[in-house]
Amino acid sequence: MLVGLTLLAAVAAFLSKQWCRLNGWGVPDVHLHMCYSDFAQLYPTRGLADGYFPFYTPLPEDQWMEYPALLAVVAGVTSWLVPADGSVAERTVTYFDVNALGVVLCWIVVVVATAFTAGHRSKDALLVALAPGIVLTSMLNWDLWAVMLAALALWTWSNGRTVLSGVLLGLGAAMKLYPLFFLGAILVLAIRTLKLGRFFTTLAVGVLTWLAVNVPFMLTAFDQWSRFYTFSGDRPVSFSSLWLAFTWTGWSGETFSLISNGLFALCCAGVAYLGLSSRHRPRMAQLCLLIVASFILLGKVYSPQFVMWLIPLVVLASPRWKTFWVWQAIEVYHWGGVWMESARITSSGAFGQDALWIPLWYGSGIVLHMAAVIWICVTVVKDILDPERDPVRAGLAPDAGDGRYADPGDGVFADHPDRFLLPPAGRGPVRTERREPAVR
Repeated sequence: MLVGLTLLAAVAAFLSKQWCRLNGWGVPDVHLHMCYSDFAQLYPTRGLADGYFPFYTPLPEDQWMEYPALLAVVAGVTSWLVPADGSVAERTVTYFDVNALGVVLCWIVVVVATAFTAGHRSKDALLVALAPGIVLTSMLNWDLWAVMLAALALWTWSNGRTVLSGVLLGLGAAMKLYPLFFLGAILVLAIRTLKLGRFFTTLAVGVLTWLAVNVPFMLTAFDQWSRFYTFSGDRPVSFSSLWLAFTWTGWSGETFSLISNGLFALCCAGVAYLGLSSRHRPRMAQLCLLIVASFILLGKVYSPQFVMWLIPLVVLASPRWKTFWVWQAIEVYHWGGVWMESARITSSGAFGQDALWIPLWYGSGIVLHMAAVIWICVTVVKDILDPERDPVRAGLAPDAGDGRYADPGDGVFADHPDRFLLPPAGRGPVRTERREPAVR
């Protein structure tokens, strides 16, 4: 059922790009029809259409592939599947179709992995299968590849497969940066149980995996390989970022990076304190969501497809269906505002230059998107402080003896009690009595 519904949603995602497949990806129409895709944009402009592989192209620096190594490998390998004959426009459509098929397969894996990780709430994976945020952005970029690796890492971790989870986190970080942040959640849980060996094993395997992917490019094409990292630090504030409200300062991209990274580090410290001081051990997905959401909220750019990073984590951390659909409706509203603003910018005065409704739509979409994500994070914090509020733990009795509440994704820490705890963030004594499971 989950796979079938995912395929139906994938058809809707593909049809949402149909205008551009038939009419081309020229601006501003690509934005007006909301069918933009990096697949079609990068294939003719990054040397892929000319047979070059990412990081090994004679193109000018501003046309180098500005992505992590493994994502660039996917972009390059899929270009080999495009027939050499035909015009660039025809081959661009084929390249889009090949990559669209690839992300659909990733989407199916994400749904299945989320279902298994969710344990007794496996039906919550329906939200991932039908999420409007994935329908609208899955074929925009290669992010679903990273989301797939992150989802598999959580699944394998929940099964106690530390080494395999480390491999998947290393591959995920080589695809997109955000799976790296899951190590912070593992560290907090390892400190609480004093099982730091599990953390260091996962960290070592993840680092070795990342190096295995990246070192060959570092040694043979360092300048182009490093563009992602230099570009991320130097790039100015862009779409849907909190920092758009501060561009009047004239600060450089590096300054905004410094402030953003500093505040993100403070948020990580706050999440760590919460995780180490709460009376009951937080769940893995809860900590991962708080860390990734902090990164997204404080980043210099919020590309529309970043919503896919959060969807599986929200489903695992706070599976409240009504809240989920309200959040997704807000993200759809924000998504539309982004493309109208893009059309206005790229139309050279032909569309919406004097239309007040476009910046109002765009600006209100940013505010609502950030408010919704913060709302979900606050809900998760409350669940951590009071596990009886947590939908995942509702009806599950505390584990015998120490008052811990079960976590389907606890993995290797499941059988280990807490041995280290900072002064509590919540009030009241720790309750250790057993409760009978609620009858649903």
